Amino acid sequence: MTVFYQNDNIKHRVSLLKNVVLFSGTNENILHDFALKCNEITLEQGDTLFKKGDNQHALYIIIEGKVIIHNQGYEFATLGENKFFGEYSLIDSSVRSASVTALVKTHLLKLNQDDFNKISANKPEVTKAILKSLTKRLRNYNVLEENLSKKNLEIERQRYELQKVNETKDKFFSIIAHDLRNPFSTIISLSDLLSTTYDNLDDERRKFFISQITEFSNKAFNLLENLLEWSRSQTGRLKVIINKTDISQLINDNIELTEASATNKNINLQSFVKPNTYVQTDENMTSTIVRNLITNAIKFTNKNGEIKIKAKETNSNIEISVIDDGVGIKQINISKLFKITSNPTSVGTLNETGTGLGLILCKEFIVNCGGKIWVESEINKGSTFTFSLPKSA
Repeated sequence: MTVFYQNDNIKHRVSLLKNVVLFSGTNENILHDFALKCNEITLEQGDTLFKKGDNQHALYIIIEGKVIIHNQGYEFATLGENKFFGEYSLIDSSVRSASVTALVKTHLLKLNQDDFNKISANKPEVTKAILKSLTKRLRNYNVLEENLSKKNLEIERQRYELQKVNETKDKFFSIIAHDLRNPFSTIISLSDLLSTTYDNLDDERRKFFISQITEFSNKAFNLLENLLEWSRSQTGRLKVIINKTDISQLINDNIELTEASATNKNINLQSFVKPNTYVQTDENMTSTIVRNLITNAIKFTNKNGEIKIKAKETNSNIEISVIDDGVGIKQINISKLFKITSNPTSVGTLNETGTGLGLILCKEFIVNCGGKIWVESEINKGSTFTFSLPKSA
């Protein structure tokens, strides 16, 4: 490292000092005094000016060349001609927070803290200029911090959305791998057994196999239908079309679709919703909601049980309730319903299986239609699932 003095280029030094943020409001005569005290330093390529932890206090301005500011292999910045560093070491005696090394042969201007203090000691305008500069820097820092906070909030929102997408994906593949595969495996096994032993079976046994194939085919179809609806809703490809709809007719249609399952358990399934009960809703989505709630009620109602569907009119809504006298839901599980991350699943009264996807669909669809859904339940006394829809004029 070579050190030399050069007093015949003071104007150039003053112009370099003007670029330093700390001196942005300093009088040129005072900058002239600082310039006289500056030393010029030459670093060869690879020379280290100072290391992290060094107790060395000075401002440096690069006249020509290039340096790197670094620490333990991490590069903070690369600075070139007219750039400066270390200005706050003129007013702060802390040790150096990073190392500086020349990338090429580099020529620097150096102002020591001691010389700075001697010149500025009796010049209050220097202190004012520095305070003004620090205030400006603090304001800029506050703006930067505010922008950073906004970015962090956006990143957190995106992280949350990504987490939801991953959870949805995991649930989707779980259903495909297990719940959709099982009924098809059963159908294939029963079909194979019926095909290979048909001549050796009596009519009663054949009817039993055929009824089982029908039952599991319907389960697989309903699950696949829910999966497709869910997939479309998650990818934004499901359009919501709100129309005036007679909810009583829609309920009756779905009772017909699920009547076979209810009859199989000798369940009395009945609607008490009056004809011409009109709501504003998407008919297809609402049909899916009603079908899933009735299917769930049948699943968790014992043989010879009862399921009622009723309507209640409020100021602006129609509330539809599907009421069963089945096994009920534990209070600890009620808060977990309608959530893909914690939605509890359990077998029905005849060991019917499910995924919990139906209730998640119900929640998404009812929100799309401008309504709400909730549940009240008591163990061994049954459950009441209620959803509201805007009343039609």
